[in-house]
Amino acid sequence: MSIPAIGGLSGVAPTGYLTDALEPGQRSGDGGTAFGASLAGAIEGLSARQATSSGLAVQAVTGELEDVHAYTIAATEAQVALELTAAVRNKAVDAFNEIMRMQA
Repeated sequence: MSIPAIGGLSGVAPTGYLTDALEPGQRSGDGGTAFGASLAGAIEGLSARQATSSGLAVQAVTGELEDVHAYTIAATEAQVALELTAAVRNKAVDAFNEIMRMQA
């Protein structure tokens, strides 16, 4: 019994959704500024989520917040974003340490 070969995915084209969102100067081949720009955007997003969560927390404590679910959702989003940022940082430090252990 022979097993047929798996054909290629010729009908699937790359979407490029990540590079389409970047400015022309931030695309690949520009010395890594796309990576830096994406990291800066992620940090700004984290900061915005934490600010939103803090603002809603103050409103909840003072009794101005009508929908407590909005605060719960914002706090959870901020927590998950912070955990993701810490995980990316830890992976970057691990990668740096691994590179430094390489022998020339």
